[in-house]
Amino acid sequence: MSDIVLSARGLVKKFGGITATSNVTLDLQRGARHALIGPNGAGKTTLINLLTGVLEPTAGRITLEGRDITGLAPHQRVRLGMVRTFQINQLFPSMTPLQTLALVVSQQRGFGARVWQAMGRDRGVAARCEQLLEQFRLAEVMEQRTEHLAYGKRRLLEIAIALACEPRVLLLDEPVAGVPAGEREEILQTVAALPADVSVLLIEHDMDLVFSFARRMTVLVNGAVLTEGTPEEIAADARVREVYLGSGEAQRHAEAAHA
Repeated sequence: MSDIVLSARGLVKKFGGITATSNVTLDLQRGARHALIGPNGAGKTTLINLLTGVLEPTAGRITLEGRDITGLAPHQRVRLGMVRTFQINQLFPSMTPLQTLALVVSQQRGFGARVWQAMGRDRGVAARCEQLLEQFRLAEVMEQRTEHLAYGKRRLLEIAIALACEPRVLLLDEPVAGVPAGEREEILQTVAALPADVSVLLIEHDMDLVFSFARRMTVLVNGAVLTEGTPEEIAADARVREVYLGSGEAQRHAEAAHA
């Protein structure tokens, strides 16, 4: 079995005369904790949209566990085990976290529309929901309508929904974006505790989260890969410092990495 679970080769995306993604090659290792970083406009969202099937590449190839998925629709990729938080964050405002997770888990197990029957009769569904509610620190709010949840809790619910889909590859699209500082720690700890067998690609601007989470990092600039390496290598890279991190932040993370 290959150690590479998701692979992109020579991905190009052109919008008219603009090249948004330029010959990007990226490998996600099995069990990876991989971060994709870069300044605004670097092409991160375009690349994620290509990987998840929202956009069709102008050129290049994407494989998931050795299978060519370049032409597959987003829902087909989800069925094969690649899930993105942004893709499924359409939370139902009037439903509770328990109801939402019961719906997803039931569908995942083939119960379809018989969700409430499954919830009452299938111990596996109830047990999985309970496990997810505990894991994502939602147990104390599981009966609250989603529209009344703190924003940080909603983000946790989004990640819980993604994990309920039993992904082998999880793309976390800026999990702490817009989350107040006081609610971030819960998300950081929860992301750090994601199952080891799920390969994670994290897209994030919060460098504290990136450097605490990632074991490998890819830096995207102007739609192309500038460099890739360990957090220590990225923090020490003069080019990354120049285009993105800034010398002070790079120095701080370099020192933290060697501490």
